[in-house]
Amino acid sequence: MKKFGLALLGIIAGITILGMLGPLGGLLFSAAIAYAGIHFYIKSDTTFSKVVWALVAIAGALSTIANFPGLLGLVAIALLVYVYKKGDWGSKKLAPKATKTNANDPFQNFEKEWNNLTK
Repeated sequence: MKKFGLALLGIIAGITILGMLGPLGGLLFSAAIAYAGIHFYIKSDTTFSKVVWALVAIAGALSTIANFPGLLGLVAIALLVYVYKKGDWGSKKLAPKATKTNANDPFQNFEKEWNNLTK
């Protein structure tokens, strides 16, 4: 029942992500503008350029905050990652590899041959 619930939650999160692709793109674009404004504000030397880049960063930050559906899309992506990790989908447990033994050891070769003969 737990797997069913996780699968249902994953399907709902996937549909939400598909519905939020446009707002996620807008969120990415506005966050890039805010990042560029902060980056160039730090690198600028003159007061005028600092004011201009601060205004660009503030506009990008306000646009990012105003893009609420994009934030819901980010929450849905985080939920889908959680469901994938918690559900353990598609992972196959492999048997541990046998330790490598020395092929020249006569006792190991004897044990291997004895096991083959007794089968």
